Amino acid sequence: MNRRDFLRLSGAAGAAGLLGTQLPSAQAAATAATGAPGAALAKPDYALRIARSLVELAPDHIVSTTTYNGQFPGPLIRLKEGQPVVIDVHNDTDVPEQLHWHGQFLPIAVDGAAEEGTPFIPAHGMRRLAFTPGPAGLRFYHTHVVAGSDLTRGQYSGQVGPVYIEPRREPGRHDREVFLVLKEFDPFFSKGGDMAMDFLAPGQRDRSLDEAGESAMQASLASGAAHGYEVGYQAFAINGRMLGHGDPVRVKAGERVLFHIINGSATEIRSLALPGHTFKVVALDGNPVPNAAEVPVLWLGTAERVSVIVEMNRPGVWVLGDLADDDRERGMGIVVEYAGQQGKPKWEAPKPFAWDYRRFALPGAQAGKVDEIIEMTFAKQNAAQHGFNRWTINGEAFDMRAMKPKFRLQYGKRYRLRMHNASDDIHPMHLHRHSFEITRIAGQPTAGILKDVAMLGGYQTMDIDFTADQRGLSLFHCHMQLHMDYGFMALFDCA
Repeated sequence: MNRRDFLRLSGAAGAAGLLGTQLPSAQAAATAATGAPGAALAKPDYALRIARSLVELAPDHIVSTTTYNGQFPGPLIRLKEGQPVVIDVHNDTDVPEQLHWHGQFLPIAVDGAAEEGTPFIPAHGMRRLAFTPGPAGLRFYHTHVVAGSDLTRGQYSGQVGPVYIEPRREPGRHDREVFLVLKEFDPFFSKGGDMAMDFLAPGQRDRSLDEAGESAMQASLASGAAHGYEVGYQAFAINGRMLGHGDPVRVKAGERVLFHIINGSATEIRSLALPGHTFKVVALDGNPVPNAAEVPVLWLGTAERVSVIVEMNRPGVWVLGDLADDDRERGMGIVVEYAGQQGKPKWEAPKPFAWDYRRFALPGAQAGKVDEIIEMTFAKQNAAQHGFNRWTINGEAFDMRAMKPKFRLQYGKRYRLRMHNASDDIHPMHLHRHSFEITRIAGQPTAGILKDVAMLGGYQTMDIDFTADQRGLSLFHCHMQLHMDYGFMALFDCA
């Protein structure tokens, strides 16, 4: 496809995707509004349209993918905490879809997970959603369907968009905001990968988990099985543009810029550094941290978000990019350009740095008591499902046909999930419709860090505490699409 055809098609898609207007469709059939009286008659505050479109990552690299409103990332949706909103979601594709409002405390009918019971957005149909957003902070929306072996579906597509729920008080003084969405394109299957493994702290492994995982893998390989499929990517982008092919982030010396960063990847852990600058972390997954600490490098698991303030005190033209040279050189970066500065963007590799959630907790903070501890062991069955790894929680892979709850909770009680990782993979663990507190990492206690996704290190144990304050089903899963599709999910049922 040449550039002229691309611009003609993408221009038409962009004109049809204006935010805040209801987009008519002769084939759309709206379902009943959910969660707010009178919403069925109201004009929507926002409209999102799911459709195939073209994304120009660079002038010589155009991809066809599924997007929201014909663009990647999807449009920024700014909401006010506690103020009801009505959103129409149109599905122009040939397959049913789900739109998950990641990080919000919403009713099942709105949350966007079929496993919980959220109705699908029908092919060539529409759902009107009405809800009260919250909690405040950086959230996002994305598709939540099973992709399996189809690399055009699920989070392998371009269905990612930022949500910012304005708090009553912003975390930290700043001059302006910049939203960045990190994403890979052109996925392919492989039999191996090079995921970073040694950046998490504390780094101590549990010997019994290590022995169990390694012995299971060796037995599988000795039986003649190959390694299970992994996913790689050929193109990388920030805000839908490969490094050097989008507008730079233009700053002035002395400015304090608040960056809101979302890892919209289906499977990849991402890192970011800005040479000569530090990041003051003020919020994780949209939740203000007890201790706003400065770090030279950011690490984000899939679906994690971080809000950081950067003091612009080193004039020049720089690359804000991933530490992995291959990924950065294939697009995972964006130029930061000071006013009055010119020249080729510079990259300088930072010194080694360990990412430790405890850095953002108050020293000496202690977790409160819980009513019950739920032990969970995660394990990999190598290449056990048509060449894909099967994942289990306490020996069972999630059954997409039965969708039975695995854990029963009582409303209002406080629970501790003690997660044991019997694999060498890092798992970004996500709990729908709740936030949780990290209370122990690899045997080291901590408290006060509230998140909805947390990276559990290979052969490590982590404790997370939460209050069961959402009735009904809530989905718990590893946020890597390849893992959740092949068993790494469980349902909690709160009554």
